[in-house]
Amino acid sequence: MPPTYNNTLGTKQKALSINLDPKIYGSFAEIGAGQDVAANFFKAGASSGTIAKTMSAYDMIFSDAIYGAQQVKRYVSEQRLNAMLEREYGLMIERLQEQRGKTSTFFAFAGTFSALNYHKTNDGHGWMGLRFQLEPEGPYQDVVIHVKMLDNDNILQQQAIGILGVNLIYACFYYNESPLIFLLSLMDDLSRDRIQIDMIRFEGPAFQKVDNRLMSLHLVKYGFSDAALFGPDGKNQQPSEILYKKHVVVVRGRFRPIINVHLDMLKTGVKQFMQEPDVEADKVVIVSELTLQSLKERNADNTADIDEKDFLERVDILCSLGQNVMISNFHEYYKVVAFLSKITNLKMGVIMGYPNLEYIFSEEHYTNLPGGILESFATLFSRKVKLFIYPTLRDGMIFNCLKFTLPPHLIDLYRYLIANNKIEDIRHYNERNLNVHTDTVLEMIKQAQPGWEDHVPAEVATMVKSRCLFGYPCEVPPAELTTGLANEDEPKVL
Repeated sequence: MPPTYNNTLGTKQKALSINLDPKIYGSFAEIGAGQDVAANFFKAGASSGTIAKTMSAYDMIFSDAIYGAQQVKRYVSEQRLNAMLEREYGLMIERLQEQRGKTSTFFAFAGTFSALNYHKTNDGHGWMGLRFQLEPEGPYQDVVIHVKMLDNDNILQQQAIGILGVNLIYACFYYNESPLIFLLSLMDDLSRDRIQIDMIRFEGPAFQKVDNRLMSLHLVKYGFSDAALFGPDGKNQQPSEILYKKHVVVVRGRFRPIINVHLDMLKTGVKQFMQEPDVEADKVVIVSELTLQSLKERNADNTADIDEKDFLERVDILCSLGQNVMISNFHEYYKVVAFLSKITNLKMGVIMGYPNLEYIFSEEHYTNLPGGILESFATLFSRKVKLFIYPTLRDGMIFNCLKFTLPPHLIDLYRYLIANNKIEDIRHYNERNLNVHTDTVLEMIKQAQPGWEDHVPAEVATMVKSRCLFGYPCEVPPAELTTGLANEDEPKVL
């Protein structure tokens, strides 16, 4: 049974509950954005029962002296946070284990933040994490998150961080058996227009059944962030840590499953992008994007939901092919370009099939924008971005940019984009792949029809067969895929 989620608990109540728990004892180290997490525990009362130490190595020289100098001088980074957790938790064990280790569950809270500056020219963000025991003398667990602070006032940002820190510590000790409740509780006493969480990672023996890729999905699904990213190893990443000052190439798809045409599209599109005169090859990062819309399947009652097992099957295959995977809530292409443009100012490439070119020129998709298609294109094409179009075969004819037909009032706009090197056909593609469609291959897999293996990469065929993915009929039913959340009961809310 998952714990009962009491969403009526306020920040002061949570802090006091922890202060009154005789086992919980630890330290706080906060850099930037004030010291509001520790301050909440002091203000709640009985803090002597919880707090062993609070500190802030605000000066960079002091910070380096305590936590070690980094090659890359980024003090608001995951690397700095990890150094803080390692140092502070180590000191707790070193100095207090003998005296109270048999009765205490030690913790070390750390946070490093860049709040809104005086001139309001930066974007507030930061890292916080907790290293903690769940039983005396037990192993430690880690929970790390990256947050964006959206308040347009420095004091309000500090206040929001203080609330979030209390929520994180409370969740680690009281909601650790239910990752979904844990996640939802982080926004108690907060709102989505104050804080965004775009990365969360659970590590340690208590979280062995938690799939961090699935946690990325839930960050987007429940509105904590518009996008989440993880690498080929399945490890959650904060987007700016991976994409900052990089050339990003995005390919969007359902990838159910990934077939040869997808790889050909990616290979040829990336090759052409690399040939652009303003692209540095050693700074290119490729991202495969799955949108919430592409993950939703229609149930019998006509409600849209996400099949978590199906999601993990797609991700497993993408990761096995060495792909960075981004989950997003960006239905329109201009939104993903706007998101990435806040992270990098280098040229980006978007690889898409011909049907998607038709989609972005369909004006009915922009009726919610006051400026219609021109407003969306101002976002999509005003950045350093270029679209690479993979052709489509229809009725025996290959359709590409040269055969793209438009209403008369959009023709000049399209010609302008072509003339200014914003849209380009993908060349040297494998024409044999144009006869193959993802849905056809998926049905062949479900029916175990001979020859489906010829349409997918060898690695994909091996995984589908060995793990019975995408409905492939195996003689022996596979072991149930552990997700940490898929079979979890719905949270009970008081």
